[in-house]
Amino acid sequence: MLAALGASSRAWELKEGFWRFWLYRSPTWAAAYLKAWTTVAIRSRLEPMKKVARMLRAHEELLLNHFHAKRQYHSGVVEGLNNKARVSLAHGYGHRSSEILKLVLYHSLGKLPKPHSPHKFC
Repeated sequence: MLAALGASSRAWELKEGFWRFWLYRSPTWAAAYLKAWTTVAIRSRLEPMKKVARMLRAHEELLLNHFHAKRQYHSGVVEGLNNKARVSLAHGYGHRSSEILKLVLYHSLGKLPKPHSPHKFC
């Protein structure tokens, strides 16, 4: 099917075909589609598509988490957590230890109470 098309047409066809991956509900069927799609992409002789296919295969487990979570979590949730983490790290600016930054993140993301300052200001 893809052999008769030019390089850009083949790349477009592959790109559009990948969107079907997100329509699956079962992780098993999604994994089967991903394997079939990456096989076609690797055989396409298009180096950028081959690179994408290899990257998708390397991250297959992470991609399939979307289906294991029953498609309940979307990028908006992740972006919100990233923003909250960024703000927490900005508040922790100046701390010299990565352990302290980790504690700042645990307290802000876990809504834990902030510890009292051990310093007394006159």
